[in-house]
Amino acid sequence: MVSLKHLSLGVLILQTTSLVLTMRYSRTAETRGPRYLSSTAVVVAEVMKIAACIVLVFFEQGMSMSRLGSTLRQELVGKPFETLKLAVPSILYTLQNNLLYVALSNLDAATYQVTYQLKILTTALFSVAMLGRRLEMSKWVALVLLMTGVALVQMPAEAKPEGTKTHSLGSQVVGLLSVLTACCTSAFAGVYFEKILKGSRPSLWVRNIQLGLFGAIFGLFAVVMSDYELVVELGFLQGYNSITWTVVSLQAFGGLVIAAVIKYADNILKGFATSLSIILSTVMSYYILDDFRPSSHFFIGASIVICATFLYSREVKVNIAPIIPLIAKESQQ
Repeated sequence: MVSLKHLSLGVLILQTTSLVLTMRYSRTAETRGPRYLSSTAVVVAEVMKIAACIVLVFFEQGMSMSRLGSTLRQELVGKPFETLKLAVPSILYTLQNNLLYVALSNLDAATYQVTYQLKILTTALFSVAMLGRRLEMSKWVALVLLMTGVALVQMPAEAKPEGTKTHSLGSQVVGLLSVLTACCTSAFAGVYFEKILKGSRPSLWVRNIQLGLFGAIFGLFAVVMSDYELVVELGFLQGYNSITWTVVSLQAFGGLVIAAVIKYADNILKGFATSLSIILSTVMSYYILDDFRPSSHFFIGASIVICATFLYSREVKVNIAPIIPLIAKESQQ
């Protein structure tokens, strides 16, 4: 169980890093034709996730088509009330996925990453309220330290050196509101799904099929409401290229990884893994997007993030009071 937990967290770090970089690039890079529609990308990702989960259930049932069909009928049709309960997190996840595209279309990667880390705090609050989870003082301090470190890592340099690329941004307000809303929907949906998942017998992959079915339905509704005319004129898959398919695949795969993390760990630990990916994505953006230059804030913030993660995962009771004034002093410089 421990090895599965750490493996799922490690894969989540890599998946989150790749998704943020490719999604940002896909929404800002120059294109010769029409840009792909984010609403259709969400639907395609859900369909891919459903297909992958059906294959996984097929292997769970001993590669028997009859047992696969029986399991799906029993869980999807035979228990309508249990299935309908998944509609709540599904619609929130669909909204979150659409909002992240909007956010990365309007905000630079640094601002997006910093603001989106508020989901760690919202997840902790929902976990306490909905699951009755109690967090020790050291964990709350770790959350504060993590937020401080992430903010420092993403703090932009005072002046960008010559030759640094810049991307045109849309509405800053729209981007920030999108991230803040996504933080709340992601936290509530994640904790709600965790409560259902840990209190039921059905396979993790069956649950994801149920989520995916609702997600595809809600996603298609979003397509009709926001991009119906464009789809009729240029097609459902307009603007799709290799980068687009990479983004969609990472999003579909990420949903399965997150589900595994929730199964073998919990939502707050998942948030820490995602935060660690910020360091990696920031470093990679230096070489790929060329819109970031490391500063002293980066190195200080990275150290705080690592210490906060160690404090949370190891559950070591230490006296952190002496280091808080030092952190505050460094933050003011």
